[in-house]
This record gives sequence, C-alpha cells and structure tokens, in this order.
Amino acid sequence: MPELQESIATHYHERTKYDPETIAAKGQGLNWATQPIPFKEYKIGTSFDLKPYLKENPEAFVDEAAGSWWQRLSRLLLCSYGLTARLPTMMGDDLYLRAAPSAGGLYPAEVYLISRGTPLLPPGLYNYQPKTHSLIHFWESDVWIALQNACFWHPVLENTELAIVTTAIFYRSAWRYQDRAYRRIFLDTGHLLGNIELASSINDFRSHLIGGFIDEGVNQLLYLDPEQEGAIAVIPIADLRDVKQNLPLAPTALPSAIDTAYPQLPDGEILAYFHRATQIVETGDLPSVSNPPAIASEVVTEKSLEDKYNFPFCLKVSTVTTPINWGENLEGLESTILKRRSTRAYSGAELTLNELKALLDFTYQPQNYIDQGLDSSPDYFDLSLIETFIAVSGVTGLEEGCYYYAPKAQELRQIRFKNFRRELHYLCLGQDLGRDAGAVLFHTADLKTAVSKYGDRVYRYLHMDAGHLGQRLNLAAIYLNLGVSGIGGFFDDQVNEVLGIPADEAVLYITTLGRPR
Repeated sequence: MPELQESIATHYHERTKYDPETIAAKGQGLNWATQPIPFKEYKIGTSFDLKPYLKENPEAFVDEAAGSWWQRLSRLLLCSYGLTARLPTMMGDDLYLRAAPSAGGLYPAEVYLISRGTPLLPPGLYNYQPKTHSLIHFWESDVWIALQNACFWHPVLENTELAIVTTAIFYRSAWRYQDRAYRRIFLDTGHLLGNIELASSINDFRSHLIGGFIDEGVNQLLYLDPEQEGAIAVIPIADLRDVKQNLPLAPTALPSAIDTAYPQLPDGEILAYFHRATQIVETGDLPSVSNPPAIASEVVTEKSLEDKYNFPFCLKVSTVTTPINWGENLEGLESTILKRRSTRAYSGAELTLNELKALLDFTYQPQNYIDQGLDSSPDYFDLSLIETFIAVSGVTGLEEGCYYYAPKAQELRQIRFKNFRRELHYLCLGQDLGRDAGAVLFHTADLKTAVSKYGDRVYRYLHMDAGHLGQRLNLAAIYLNLGVSGIGGFFDDQVNEVLGIPADEAVLYITTLGRPR
C-alpha cells in the first residue's frame, strides 16, 4: 500500500528549513523600494486618544470610575503593542520599536479591539494605532453576535464585553523572509500574546485565548483583505473588577483539516497556500479534539506529571528557586515591558545557575507568581506539545553541555557533554549571539504528533506558544539585567544532530541568554 503524502504542515516545515548547502540560493537582496509600512491607516472613523490616560492624574478623567477604566485600557494596549522608542535610520524613515519584539523590526501584527458596547466604549470595531496611541472606531454597529458565531459560541464571550483580535499582514514579514516568514509571524504573535497576558494581570483584566475560529468569519467581520492579511487570534478580555467576568478557563485550540492533497507549489507561493490550508471553515459542525489539552480545573493524574524525556543515568539538576519579585503592584513588570530591548551583542561572560533558574521559573512555573497578582494558569494553546532544550556554554555552577528541561519535575537533565560555542555560532547562521551567549534555549515539537491532534492548524499554535514562552524569558532576563535575543533563523536539522536533540523534535525557536556587552 503506497504511503500517504505528508501533511502540508510537515511539507511547509521541510520546505522552509535552512540548510548550509542551499541557504545561499534562498537569500535575495532586499528591494528597499517595496519595503512595507508597519502601520495601518484608516481614512475615516472616530479617534479615541489614549495618551491622556497615561498620566498619573489625567485631566481627561470625567469621574474616578470612568478615568480608572480608561487608564487601565490605555496601559493594557501600551504594554501590549505600544511604541517604546523611535530610532533614526540611514534609509530616512525612523524605526519605531514596540513593546513586543518582532523579527527584523517588521511588526506584521495588527491589533483590533471589539466592543460589545459599554457605557464608555460604544459597540463596534476599533483599530489600535500604536504611532498615536489611539483607537480608531471605524465601524459603529453591534458585531458581538457575529464574533460569537465565528468563535463557535465560545463560553468566555458570553460574559465579556471586550475582545482583542490580532491579525497579520503577511507581506510585512515575507518582504524579508520569503516563505519562512510564516514561522516568524506566529512567533511574533506569540510575543504579543505574552505581553497581552501579563499586561492584563497588571491592569486587573484576564485575557482568554481563542485559536479555534472560522477564519473567513473573523476576516469578514474586520473587513480584512484575505489575500493580504488574516485573523490570527481572538482574545476576550475579562474585567476582573466585574464579578460576572471572573470566568473559568475554557479550551483554547480547535483542529483544522489535514491537507495531504496539495499541488506542487513553487517558492513564493507556499506561504499563502499553507495559510489557507490551516483555516477552519464553516461546516455547521463544531470541530473537536480527540484528546483535548488539560485545563486548570481538570483532575491531575500521575501520568500528567511526567515529563516527556527522562534519560537514564544523566546528570539531573533541580531548578526549584525563589520566584522573581516584580515589586509592589507589579511595577517592575510594567517598567520592564516598556524598556525591553533585544540584545545585540554579548560579552561572553558567564551567567549564574541561580539566574538561569529564575528565568525558567518565571517562564514555566506561573503558579509561583499568584501571590504577586499574576495568573497562575495563563492561556496557551497546548504546552504539552512543546519541549525545551538548553545548550549551556557558560553558566557558573552548571556543567557545559546540552540539557533537557523537565518543567513538571523542575529539573535539567543533561543529554550531551560538551562546550558548543563554536557549533552554536554555526547553527545560528554565523550570528555572534549564539557563540557568546551563556545559554541558548531551544523550543521544539514533535510535528507529526501535533498534526495528528490538531490538523495543519497546529503549526500556528506551536509557534505562538513558543513565542509566548520566549516573551516571558525576554522579560525575566531584562528585569535581571541580563541580555536576551530570539533567533528565528537557524540550520534546522543540524541543530538536532549537533546537540543530540531527538530527531522527531522540530526546532521552532531559539532564545539566546547572556551578559550584554
């Protein structure tokens, strides 16, 4: 019996791998005349200026309750995707940096706000304008029922009044990264989701995550051009100061079909085809997951406490540690979000084991931060599919080598004994960040298993979850005065071979950690 063709998700991943023998052929000079603009403009609509509400005692406060609500919403959006710096460039146009990192500073994501209709925010559609820190109310009709329908009547939308929708304008990333841009778009969205989650907690909101929705329904709702852009995630925002909105957790991910009948696709066309293949279409039947991800209310079994890899006779190092203290009212977290920058160079000096433990604790052990006002079980799509490996080149108190991080056992398990600085420089496409970092963290997933659970759409979920974890690493590192930078370009297969990561684990994302130069 002939073997079935691989899924389009697997095919896309294989087609967009970087390989030492072919990467030169994939590289193209950038056409600066066609460089995309990272801001979307609306010619019509009512503008709601959010800048006055960033003041300690803004004059725009009509009354204390209304002013407090606007202030919380303003800070939520600023800390999620607001501008944090303006840099001059040799090309003439300034580069605007945002609270969430983006590969190449291209910022493919757009942020929309949908209001059900509140005393302070009329119903309809709003686009968040980072450049002016304002909301453009470009559609004034009630669209909440249409949103619920597109999200299969997700229970969280029953009692919430606001929802953020993140979209992607594909060309913004594809201009530089061609077909591989699809990976980076979802990693960037994951960074944004990480910010939304934490900024919500800072401002007494709770963000809920919906990845399973009818794509065409949300695209049409927002009046998106489906050839150029698409809805990526729907995030209902519950107001924790309203008891009716203190809601239980609900499933975040739904599957799509698995496409194994795709045509031969030339370079330059696979990204668009793949995005269409990952969509959920309106069939009248609610998609189901054969083995849905666990949520906080489910019973924890002994098996669920097991980590995927438990290598025999390996060195095991506990990562249990004292949680990071983010200060009164999470002031340290908010300031860190707004001052975060990707590190451009490391000194090569070592990290300490306690620093590495603190980074892992904040990223993977959110239950340790509930006393500080953070969510003990923030929404992801399915973290059971994500694995973490760490190449240690310079961590005082920890032997050099490659380790598997077991988040449930909270320990590092060594799988290779070696200093990998030279190899990491090569694996990261010659970037000095890989060579000079004290530790390099790899997020991976068994793509075949993931596709069997969620269909081709899982490729979105995996990269958003990896980006979400990466953003928590970013913020913890900056708060501890360490350097951190994500890398989305690497020699895929060679990473597994060199570091001893199991071959079934597809590498999704790399985060470098070190002492800034």
